[in-house]
Order: sequence, then C-alpha cells, then structure tokens
Amino acid sequence: MAKLPSSIQRLINELSRLPGIGPKTAQRLAFYLLKKDSIDINNLSLAISQVKNGVTFCSVCHIMAETDPCGIDADPKRDHDVICVVEESLDALAIDKTGQFNGVFHVLGGVLNPLEGTGPEQLTINHLMQRVRQEEVKEIIIATNPSLEGETTAMHLAKLIKGVNQEIIKSGNQEIKVSRIARGLPMGGDLEYADDITLMRALEGRREY
Repeated sequence: MAKLPSSIQRLINELSRLPGIGPKTAQRLAFYLLKKDSIDINNLSLAISQVKNGVTFCSVCHIMAETDPCGIDADPKRDHDVICVVEESLDALAIDKTGQFNGVFHVLGGVLNPLEGTGPEQLTINHLMQRVRQEEVKEIIIATNPSLEGETTAMHLAKLIKGVNQEIIKSGNQEIKVSRIARGLPMGGDLEYADDITLMRALEGRREY
C-alpha cells in the first residue's frame, strides 16, 4: 500500500492539530508548502519558531504585546479612567482598530465556563478588581461576547463592581459606571434570519434617529 513520506505525514498531523483545520485542509496546506520556494519555507519556519520569544503579556492589562507595559497602557494620551474588559487580545485589537475608543483595556483570558473548568481563578478577574480599587477608574465597559458564557461573565463582573461601588460610596467618592457594549443586527443582516436573542438585544440597544 502506498504511503506518504513520513515527513509529509508528520507535517499533516501537526497542522491538523491547529484549531479549525481538519485532516483534509491540513493535507492541502502541507502539499501547498511542499511546492513553495525554500526561502518562503525558511521564513515561515523562522516566524513560527520566534513567535514565543517575540511576544509578552502586558502586566497591566494582559494584552499580547512586544513590550511591558504595552503601547496602549504606556500612552499618556489614552483615557486611563475608562477600562474596556474583553475576553482575548484579538477582541481588544478589533475594538481599538475602530478608532472610536480611546480608553485602555483589560484582557480576561477567556470566559467563565464551569463545564470546562474555567472559574474566576483561571481568568484575570482578581487583577481587574485590584485595578478598579487602586486606579481612579470612572467607567468599566464590559465587552465580552454575546454568548451564554460571555453573558454569565458580564453579570459576574457587574456584581463584583457593584460591591466595589458600595465601598466607594461609603468613602464619599463617585461610584464607577458599568456599561455593556450594545448588541444587535450586523450591517447587511436580514431581519427574517436573525434569532430571537439578537432581535431582543437590537431593540434594547435602539437609539434616537
């Protein structure tokens, strides 16, 4: 029985372990790479081998960066009184790319998911609460995804910040505003294909035209 060379099969096996890539896609990628110029292959190999060494996590907000603190936290022009809480670094980058947010971020590193063993201790929630207590924060924007786990995490954070606000009120200071990003229909979306929760959120987040 004909077999693939062991080096090709090993590459296919490793590629198929990546998220979103099945055996067929891994096979196509492996044969695509086989046809590429050796210089391109070496550049790809070098980029993969150096990715761990070239990336750090900001000790302030936990975003992926090249420096610590990251460029956002080190920027004096950013509004450090407003913290946008997101699940992952890519979420923060997506929001920052819009140019509509000038605050800073806090990356949780995931969402609460007891079924997968992810509790508050596995996330950076405790550090967020430290920031809330120690920094002069005016607003926390919760920007977790509109999934069951994202909503659960958002409610948990809101409850924790409510407790901090009670402490702040007793001390005579202004309480921290807690907001949730609006959810609704995407641009180009069709009402008849939207699910009930999406429509409900779109109606809740309506604004004057």
